[in-house]
Amino acid sequence: MSEPDPFDEIVDAATTRDPDLAVIEAGSRTLRTQAGSPQGDEVPTRPTDPEVDKALRTVEQDLLGRWPETKLDPSLVRMEALLDLLGDPQRAYPSIHITGTNGKTSTARMVEALLGAFELRTGRYTSPHVQSITERISLNGAPIEAERFIETYEDIKPYVGMTDEQQEHRLSFFEVLTGMAYAAFADAPVDVAVVEVGMGGSWDATNVIEAPVAVVTPISLDHTDRLGNTPGEIAVEKSGIIKQGATVVLAQQPVDAAQVMLKKAVEADATVARAGMEFGVVSREVAVGGQLLTLRGLAGEANEYTEIFLPLYGAHQAQNAAVALAAVEAFFGVGAQQSGLLDIDTVRKAFASVTSPGRMEVVRSSPTVVLDAAHNPAGAQVTAAAVTEAFSFSRLIGVVGASGDKDVRGLLEAFEPIFAEVVVTQNSTHRAMSADDLAAIAVEVFGDERVVVEPRLDDALEAAITLAEEEDEYAGAGVLVTGSVITVGEARLLLGRR
Repeated sequence: MSEPDPFDEIVDAATTRDPDLAVIEAGSRTLRTQAGSPQGDEVPTRPTDPEVDKALRTVEQDLLGRWPETKLDPSLVRMEALLDLLGDPQRAYPSIHITGTNGKTSTARMVEALLGAFELRTGRYTSPHVQSITERISLNGAPIEAERFIETYEDIKPYVGMTDEQQEHRLSFFEVLTGMAYAAFADAPVDVAVVEVGMGGSWDATNVIEAPVAVVTPISLDHTDRLGNTPGEIAVEKSGIIKQGATVVLAQQPVDAAQVMLKKAVEADATVARAGMEFGVVSREVAVGGQLLTLRGLAGEANEYTEIFLPLYGAHQAQNAAVALAAVEAFFGVGAQQSGLLDIDTVRKAFASVTSPGRMEVVRSSPTVVLDAAHNPAGAQVTAAAVTEAFSFSRLIGVVGASGDKDVRGLLEAFEPIFAEVVVTQNSTHRAMSADDLAAIAVEVFGDERVVVEPRLDDALEAAITLAEEEDEYAGAGVLVTGSVITVGEARLLLGRR
């Protein structure tokens, strides 16, 4: 019997995200065979055991049959009812709760790495996933195993059914996953959970925890139809994760957002640590494979963390590192309650181990292909700056596939100065903006001569790589794939990342 075609996994991934759409098909095998040796960590793929794979597919289909993450009913009633039936597993461990617009997942991964380096058992809950749904729930720094994911679902399934029967609306996809995460963390058990909100804060399904540390990454405009039209309005919802007496770790914010957060902190009698004030990045310099940092923690100017190597690119990741370090210090009580530093060798080891798949991730050489999940203008701006700083491309080709509910024009305008040409495409989900609609906007931003349209992502990747290779004078050309986490995840599969 012949070996299964790895490209079947691409179709599987597309089908899992949306059972009615599987746009990506087996095709351009040169994308795999010429991919080289990409850097970065592995993310889970389909289980090798056929029975486990079948069971995981069944769970995924059950979850996908519920309200999607994009359909919201702003209430915690269903989550509270489910967790009450489960015995409130979220109370079995302390948590660090993370909200914001951009940088949440990278910050969560850094917090997790730091806590793990100090020998704490960790649980991490983040969204969306890049390639596999099991990525969303991590135990001790690794995605939950498929078997355990299935077992957790089966364990809580009867209680999910009971909750569905009692409520006006059934639990959503995200609510059930959140319940699974909290149950898995209690069962492990973990010493601390690192929890990223799905959207907003006040009524986000994750906001049933009493986290002693609340982290707010940079707030910008995204999901404006649900959260508000200004950073200040959006901050009102996001400030809902600040609990009575907590420590609030604030990344640098727009003035109106900062004012909202500080007002909420006063109301909650919370301690506030602000980037650029109580902690921050003292210095940074580009290094091979990342950057070298000096960070100031909560203990003050006299105590700095020097020679911190972070294997991620961009000033925004340095800021995320400072936020993550301050959050862990706050969790351990370093700062106002305790002078001195965390063990610096442990901190260095932790940061050196950090990965963030799909965030300025190099997955191929000759030409260099970089993946970044920027999906709004603010994210695109920091990615454009990071690419310019970290790579000396003679010519950069963009591959963009975006969701229809995003500020696509703002996204493209942020990338216009650094893209010589852009290949517009679409991913496999129903939320994807069609390649033709995206092209119409791209032509207005870039001009007709700089826009290539390839509806299939595999064709788009091949077209971009061909453009980067086409002339000797462009030997230093590169490709940046961006616009959506889903586009990046599917490109990761096409380019041979597992």
